Amino acid sequence: MLQDETAMYSHLRTPRAAAVAGIVFSILLVIIFWIFRSAVPADPLDPGAWLADASRPVALALNLIPFAGIAFLWFIGVLRDRLGPKEDRFFATVFLGSGLLFLATLFVAATIVGALLLIAPSIGMTGTTTAPTFRFGRAAAYILINVYAIKMAGVFMISTSTVVIYTRIVPRWIAGIGYALAGLVLLGSFYFSWSMMVLPIWVLLISVHILIDNLRRQDGSTRQQ
Repeated sequence: MLQDETAMYSHLRTPRAAAVAGIVFSILLVIIFWIFRSAVPADPLDPGAWLADASRPVALALNLIPFAGIAFLWFIGVLRDRLGPKEDRFFATVFLGSGLLFLATLFVAATIVGALLLIAPSIGMTGTTTAPTFRFGRAAAYILINVYAIKMAGVFMISTSTVVIYTRIVPRWIAGIGYALAGLVLLGSFYFSWSMMVLPIWVLLISVHILIDNLRRQDGSTRQQ
């Protein structure tokens, strides 16, 4: 009976192929930002013609964001489970806090864009005249994504890479790539319009490694039995 409870607890604590959440997050976030970059002009002072021409793809991207957030939370849980007793309180706090702040900032920006889509007909948006409400919301969403969210993504990558180096839960070369990409995000986000793609690509790299490692451990335990 005790052995059954222990096995059940272990199964709940380390679900099989749980790193798939990181892969799902990466794919969803790449799709979301690809839609936004394709439909919404990079210039935060654009007149807003996309509200009429590309409202459907933007609405689709907004509806995908909550699912990406859920997958990202699951990915953070997978990493903390991998750390176990090796988890350092300082770096774990920065790692968890930056991840949650990234999600919160992303959700707030998505809420603003969704509100713009909702009220566009009532504020007389024609694509040629820009209402003050649209200007404010567009600028606020731009700053949230390109200043705060992307910086939190960089901090998340740095803290996670540091934890990786000290605990060796994944190879150190992945941490080295994380530091390099985080530097690119923190220092060059204003020069590279696609810099937000850096985080999902790096998360995908970690998730694929963890998934392969989990499958190898599962095969090894099965052979021993």
